[in-house]
Amino acid sequence: MQTSFTPAQLADPANASSEKILRTCVHCGFCTATCPTYLLLGDELDSPRGRIYLIKDMLEGQKPATPEVVTHIDRCLSCLSCMTTCPSGVHYMHLVDHARAYIEKTYRRSISDRLLRALLAATLPHRARFRSAIIFARLAKPLKGAMGSLPLLGARLAAMLELAPASVPRGPARRPRVFPAEGARKGRVALLDGCVQPVLKPSINEAAIRLLNRLGIEVVFPQGEGCCGALVHHMGREASSHAFAAHNIEVWHAEIEKSGLDAILITASGCGTTIKDYGFMFRNDARLAAKAAKVSALAKDISEHLTKLDLPAPSHPMGLTVAYHSACSMQHGQKITEEPKNLLRKAGFSVKDVAEGHICCGSAGVYNILQPELAEKLRDRKIGHIARTKPDIVATGNIGCITQIAKGFLDRERAGGSAAPPVLHTVELLDWALGGPKPEEIAKAVLTREMAGPV
Repeated sequence: MQTSFTPAQLADPANASSEKILRTCVHCGFCTATCPTYLLLGDELDSPRGRIYLIKDMLEGQKPATPEVVTHIDRCLSCLSCMTTCPSGVHYMHLVDHARAYIEKTYRRSISDRLLRALLAATLPHRARFRSAIIFARLAKPLKGAMGSLPLLGARLAAMLELAPASVPRGPARRPRVFPAEGARKGRVALLDGCVQPVLKPSINEAAIRLLNRLGIEVVFPQGEGCCGALVHHMGREASSHAFAAHNIEVWHAEIEKSGLDAILITASGCGTTIKDYGFMFRNDARLAAKAAKVSALAKDISEHLTKLDLPAPSHPMGLTVAYHSACSMQHGQKITEEPKNLLRKAGFSVKDVAEGHICCGSAGVYNILQPELAEKLRDRKIGHIARTKPDIVATGNIGCITQIAKGFLDRERAGGSAAPPVLHTVELLDWALGGPKPEEIAKAVLTREMAGPV
């Protein structure tokens, strides 16, 4: 694609990066075949190719973002399926991230949109605030029907209340900073605790700690680590996301320098995609560039690290069918496709792929709140494909997908469908198969089937 940026524009590193990406695009349109929003809406401007044209025109002309541009960029899930499909290697992720930051600087959103986005940005990255917000959402759920009849903000608030869990799991009151390896220590890793996941599902990292410790790996939670910045990064809030990222870079780098780390492990693939991109995000920061690059190089999804370890045979026969949902941030963002499935097979599970596995479930960070109608259509499409595999369990590697898919199956069950299968993180199943406790969701599902009589 030809571009016409001026030398003055290209002096801006963000413009220079985006110009190179734009020049890579050859207009082939392969991306339209795998774009979820184009699949649903059939509008060229809701495809990666169409959005690229809009972004190019906006950046080259140094124009404030228009309502049309904002509408189509906001509808993008950042699922990155287009990057997997693109034969030319267009780095759409960096381009759309730049566009979102540009929009935030040049476009005045409606007051309702600004309030909701500010609420999400002020709540989700902070564990205590998020926990309090969930408790409030549970109390406010009776108002959901009234909210749904209001304009756009009401529909979004209703979607947010719908996603709130019925109860908040109790996490460890005081967790030690270091979890020693069992037996001889074979390695030392940091494990990202993050923000949303430890509130919604602390069992994920608890399973990861147990499994890694049994495999001889010491697990550390560096003092002060917090949100990775991914949620606000994809909302275009560049200053906020970089502040979260910079803080974690300093925390992890200090731990590397002090005691050494073999890896920084992540159990939420959405976070992993962003942390692996810290090197790019801080490439022009004289103070943090080298540290960010080191952190990105050490960042690994837990499935990547487990494939390098000597895993024992399953402690007992599993005999269960697992439908594996590959999170977009896992397969498209990090190019991790076979590792989680191979680990599950080695652990004794029968693993089934899901039709249209490359298409997003509609979670996508806060997309299912900001774009509830599109997110619900994608969710229902996804659970329909999963259900056809007749799984005992659904496994995935991202908390957003777990929440989205579990909610979809629960809604389907309440509407008279079959019983919802447990939706678990891959590491929870591996921990169970390799000597850990049975996940609570599976224990409850078995009890439900027993109470209902023979199947």
